[in-house]
Amino acid sequence: MKIACGKKSQLCKLIVALSAFALFCTAAQAQPQPHRPVGRQPAGPQHGRAPSQSMRERWMAMPPAARQNFQRNAERWLRMSPAERNVMRQRENLRRETIRRETDAALRDSGLHLNPQERAQFQSRYIQERQKVERTLRQQIEAERQQQLPELIRQLKKEFQIDQPTKGPATKSVESPKPKK
Repeated sequence: MKIACGKKSQLCKLIVALSAFALFCTAAQAQPQPHRPVGRQPAGPQHGRAPSQSMRERWMAMPPAARQNFQRNAERWLRMSPAERNVMRQRENLRRETIRRETDAALRDSGLHLNPQERAQFQSRYIQERQKVERTLRQQIEAERQQQLPELIRQLKKEFQIDQPTKGPATKSVESPKPKK
């Protein structure tokens, strides 16, 4: 009976940790709503979703690939030490601050003078569009990398095959299959 309780305890710990990680990831990846300013969110249960929407409903609404990614991240989070978690939190805070500064600079550079609601909409759209641009650039870079890797491998293979005969024992095994006349 104690073993079952221990398993239940571990399951409860996992659920609590996953919930905490879910909240962390949701906050880290949430797209700001157009009617809200970027930065501090207002207190209360809303936080960008309908109050009646439960965590389970949000989980079920996620595509399967997103669920798997979330689960992998949650497991990785659970394996991290408290120091590693703090580093991750600091990186996320730094990333958010960088985005906020760059969004403010983009608004300033645009020369627009907006009221708070329009400013929040501008910031939200800037962040959304910037994420699209960055995603497209990452895909382009990855596609180009995949095109260039085979040539790189061929080049390295040729380079190392030239070096190989001068290395001693490999020379004898390469030369032995030649027929003697």
